[in-house]
Amino acid sequence: MFEAGGDWQLTRFKANPANKGTVLDSGLWRYTRHPNYFGDFCVWWGFYLIALGAGAWWSLPAPLLMSVLLMRVSGVTLLEKDIGERRPGYEDYIRRTNAFFPGPRRSY
Repeated sequence: MFEAGGDWQLTRFKANPANKGTVLDSGLWRYTRHPNYFGDFCVWWGFYLIALGAGAWWSLPAPLLMSVLLMRVSGVTLLEKDIGERRPGYEDYIRRTNAFFPGPRRSY
């Protein structure tokens, strides 16, 4: 639900021509800059908990690998590499909004 909700909010935001070049910072996007990646993270860890309940403790590398990929390699890190150049106001958004795990806004 978190991943789908974030994607739905972003789709609606992008559909409004008045938002062109601006940053979505409401809804789930107020609490994390990447609700879709966080939702994907939750799905992987949920699958692991199901597998663990069935005795498959050895499946731990799968959610660990996906966590590293989402947070440090192809997800957050890759997406935010140059987005500040394309979206005015994104640097400010970075300063006040958690990158991955949802949480309250930071003041600066």
